[in-house]
Amino acid sequence: MNEILQITVGKLLENLALERPENEAVVYADRGLRYTYKQFNDLCRQVAKGFMKLGIGKGEHMAIWAANRPEWVVTQFASGKMGGVLTTVNTNYQAAELEFLLKQSDATTLILMESYRHTPYVDVLYQVVPELKNSHPGCLQSEKLPYLKNVIVLGDTRYPGMFLWSDILTMGNDVSDDELMNRMDSLDPNDVINMQYTSGTTGFPKGVMLTHINIVNNGFNIAKCMKLTYKDRMCIPVPFFHCFGCVLGTMACVTVGATMVPIQEFDVVSVLKTVQDEKCTALHGVPTMFIAELNHPDFEKYDLSSLRTGIMAGSTCPIEVMKAVVGKMGASEITIVYGQTESSPGITQTRTNDPIELRVSTVGRALPNVEVKICDPSTNQEVPRGVQGELCTRGYHVMKGYYKNLDATMEAIDPEGWLHTGDLAVMNEAGYCTITGRLKDMIIRGGENIYPREIEEYIYTHPKVLDVQVIGIPDEKYGEEVMAWIRLKEETSATAKEIQDYFVGKISRHKIPRFIEFCDEFPMTASGKIQKFKLREQSVQLIRLKN
Repeated sequence: MNEILQITVGKLLENLALERPENEAVVYADRGLRYTYKQFNDLCRQVAKGFMKLGIGKGEHMAIWAANRPEWVVTQFASGKMGGVLTTVNTNYQAAELEFLLKQSDATTLILMESYRHTPYVDVLYQVVPELKNSHPGCLQSEKLPYLKNVIVLGDTRYPGMFLWSDILTMGNDVSDDELMNRMDSLDPNDVINMQYTSGTTGFPKGVMLTHINIVNNGFNIAKCMKLTYKDRMCIPVPFFHCFGCVLGTMACVTVGATMVPIQEFDVVSVLKTVQDEKCTALHGVPTMFIAELNHPDFEKYDLSSLRTGIMAGSTCPIEVMKAVVGKMGASEITIVYGQTESSPGITQTRTNDPIELRVSTVGRALPNVEVKICDPSTNQEVPRGVQGELCTRGYHVMKGYYKNLDATMEAIDPEGWLHTGDLAVMNEAGYCTITGRLKDMIIRGGENIYPREIEEYIYTHPKVLDVQVIGIPDEKYGEEVMAWIRLKEETSATAKEIQDYFVGKISRHKIPRFIEFCDEFPMTASGKIQKFKLREQSVQLIRLKN
């Protein structure tokens, strides 16, 4: 057992800046941006002081809606210094999802990009908070979002009601180093410092409260299992708004002084070129990312000989893909991590010297200081090795709870402190776990968790829809795709395209069902429960026939 680190995110970076001041901390190769650990720490201190000047207190929720920009990782560690709770927003969110998160989280501050892909973030925000257009920056008065006061835009164009990022840097000059140190000293490693939204099977997303201890120790143990050191350089193309990016990525690097080399948004050529040019030794990704990289027509032209390790996570890894990552990419020590947001996120991990068979047939064994057991879901009693049950975990990594949702917290974490993951698994004699299924109806599409109930709630808002059931069906490219079975109201008719078009701009594109079928009734049990597994079977046959 390793010792559990009793340190805050802010102090962790302070220590690194003293220990390895000249080691590169952050590199954005495409924009010629390079910070040493000393420079990065100084910048994070300046931004932390700017946040304090804005009046953000410790424990206040600060939402960030942006891709992997430099300001994102600066905000992560700046908020870690002054105690604001970094509340991450999925870059795919649209108006309804953003409004829900800002309202449920009681966020006082929102930091956002001007736009991302096809979504004009600024316009979406004005749609959600029209009062912002006539507000003085920092003085927003919104009836719908009473807590929201500050909006900071990442760009050079001034927008009504918003601060620029450069304003925050300037404001930092009005707060002394002593004031910042006093704030930093007042933080407790058990304080909540990060909040990420994860959907629930019974409705809308829930705010997972993670502490300094949760994410610092999870990052540190993940790094140790990868044999990551200050000499490593990690390419991070996975989004920061997920734990994959901001814990297994940035936090793991900072715990050992490694260099972070983020990619703003996943692009195959950017990844391959960055690994080559920056001589990255580690690369993270979901299986679909690695598949895209390996199958790029110019793959052979890139020199990836620097690669040694990394993490593949988010969904099951096909054996041929793992073999290709080891053989063709040269990442001979690539690891698999299994977890969920509620566990900061890592629960199990394969080790760098595990044989390839273990790295594709299992999700590894428990991380240091983490307990894992497999239980009978109906009795909660531990089952023998080799018997399927629900994977449960206990340790420093278990979340503090769901924000303002005690019932859901008590449902997820039992009185003995065990987190019930809802995933079915088998553990072998050596403690390695294989995920065999899910108790809940979650769909995993290209590494994104999608909860049928949340999509069903949105589809119910369509005026022609009487009832709906959403399921996941197998897909070669993404692992799973979303399919909706819809019962229409009497004397109405609709097409699949009409339903899909209704949700464009309202919910994330990846949540809009790719397949839609209409029916008169759903398969039911004798007691009236809908049999989703039968719908799934019917769907697979139907799609096969259509193709």
